[in-house]
Amino acid sequence: MDEKRFVVALFGLVIALITGYIAYRFVAALTVAVFIYYSTRRFYRGLARFRLPKRVRAASALSMVGIPLLLLISYTVVLLVVEAQQFVQQYAVMEAAAENVAWLDTGDTPPELTFEGIVELYRSGGFDPLIEFGLDHAGFLTSMLSSFVLNLLIVVVVTYYLLIDGGKVHEWLLAFDDDAIVREYLEAADDELESVLFGNLLNVIAISLIAVTTYMGYNVFVPPAAQVPYPALAGALTGVASLIPVVGMKIVYLPIAAVMVAPSVLAGDVGPVPYVLAFLALTVVVVDTIPDILLRPYFSGKTTHVGLLMLAYIFGPVVLGFHGLFLAPIILVLALTFAYTALPRLLGADPDADIEDPALDPDQRHLGEF
Repeated sequence: MDEKRFVVALFGLVIALITGYIAYRFVAALTVAVFIYYSTRRFYRGLARFRLPKRVRAASALSMVGIPLLLLISYTVVLLVVEAQQFVQQYAVMEAAAENVAWLDTGDTPPELTFEGIVELYRSGGFDPLIEFGLDHAGFLTSMLSSFVLNLLIVVVVTYYLLIDGGKVHEWLLAFDDDAIVREYLEAADDELESVLFGNLLNVIAISLIAVTTYMGYNVFVPPAAQVPYPALAGALTGVASLIPVVGMKIVYLPIAAVMVAPSVLAGDVGPVPYVLAFLALTVVVVDTIPDILLRPYFSGKTTHVGLLMLAYIFGPVVLGFHGLFLAPIILVLALTFAYTALPRLLGADPDADIEDPALDPDQRHLGEF
């Protein structure tokens, strides 16, 4: 009997190792799927009031969140193209590049970003270098495209079935419950993951909208020499930088202020300086401070320490790559939730004793004693 148990356990270990290896190979796609799952789950559950089937609700949640996200990405791409063209024309990038890149030295000005301009460029052979590059690197480009499609398919499929069958996985894990430790941990971790991941998505969107509106409004009332360059792009970057608590947005608007004031100061003109100082004051108050006070308590996690979350956002991409921006907070939440729910029970703490919230300030814990 013991030999049979050993064989079964060994077989299970092999299967677990193989599954873990496959999950490791696609950890970026799985991380994004978890992020989208927690971003759409509230909407998915809200559709239950209309008594729709699970599959219809899951497809609706994915499409209604995916379509706006696709439109936002499309708008960002168009914005980048338009503003890149303005940058190229303003700073004569093509002329400078033609001196170092032979096939750019055509003597022609960049075509207009219109359908007719692109067709005319194609007829005149302007795309020939790009076509040759694509043919020379067809294998690499095909591999990159197929990898992107595969990862996108994994994200969609995993998110879809997490929405439909997430409850079944939850119940299966509870089959191994012992003195309600697993249930307490799973419920606390699930609630905190939703607060952190879904809250961060809302925070990025809100900060981006506030920043874009503030930067564009500021440009209306100041002279051209003191205006924010590319306000829509700067506002979007400000929103993304808000993922890093405390210091995030400052790494965007402080360099913007420096870029705004540097040319005039170097030319001996200090006229724009008061406007740039006003921009900094406006940004610190309207974009940084007020949203941080009003929005972050609702969008941040309930128990995850802000400082630890900041370190997770900093070290995650450095250690794990781009997907570490989402994976590191997930690991942090799982670890901290285990530390204040399951670990005290495993170490012999009284299961009926109240566990103090680790995110609560120590002074606030003892206010009731006085």
